[in-house]
Amino acid sequence: MNAAATPGAYLGSLFSLAGRRALVTGGNSGLGEGIARALGRAGASVWIVARRQRELDAAVALLRAVGIAAEAVAADLTDRAALRDAAHRVEQASGGVDILVNAAGVNLRQPFMDIRDEDWDRTVDINLTAPFLLTQRLAPGMRERGHGRIINVTSLQAARAFPNSAPYGATKGGLAQLTRAIAEAWSPHGITCNAIAPGFFRTALTEPVFADPARAAALVAQTMLGRSGVPDDLAGTAVFLASAASAYVTGQMLFVDGGFSAR
Repeated sequence: MNAAATPGAYLGSLFSLAGRRALVTGGNSGLGEGIARALGRAGASVWIVARRQRELDAAVALLRAVGIAAEAVAADLTDRAALRDAAHRVEQASGGVDILVNAAGVNLRQPFMDIRDEDWDRTVDINLTAPFLLTQRLAPGMRERGHGRIINVTSLQAARAFPNSAPYGATKGGLAQLTRAIAEAWSPHGITCNAIAPGFFRTALTEPVFADPARAAALVAQTMLGRSGVPDDLAGTAVFLASAASAYVTGQMLFVDGGFSAR
């Protein structure tokens, strides 16, 4: 059999990220770290961006321990100048970002009438404004190279309401629409933009829910698979959306939720 016709060669041509360079916000923990690991194991070199240097250093060490070329840049995602500077530094160090993953997020979980202006502003800055600014900063370079993949991490709350999460749900709904707007603006230039909408995953962001066993059990019971998600459940979706396999997919939001949204 011709080597080019082997299953391994064919799958590699579809899904390999060898030679690609990814920037992942929130890649120091939770779902962002899982996505960074998946992209790296598929061959991409990975830069992760988050606020705390100690957590970034620990995440980079874990990624490098499994053979991933990983670097980190610290930046407060609510600081627009710092965010743009971080993107510039990654571009300069990497030679150009091919894959942007906006995975950083915050959910302050407060009753509607307890939400303060600063709580709203922080949620909007991290969950919605940062992906917009990073796309503005990095998409022109992707256009020059004729190739780019932008992946936004939304949520079930982009499509339905959950208690005590108004700012989070509003920003994730906005990010779903921003995904479509980015796709409309940039797809003619070889840049696709899609969103992953995770379901019920156990991370630091959802730990307050898991602290209530009855509520956690009720949410798990709503999934068709009967379990909560783990970061590895996003690996295949992230690699698919970052690779040649999704070349004709843009402007879409893919739910990875164990069937939660299908009921």
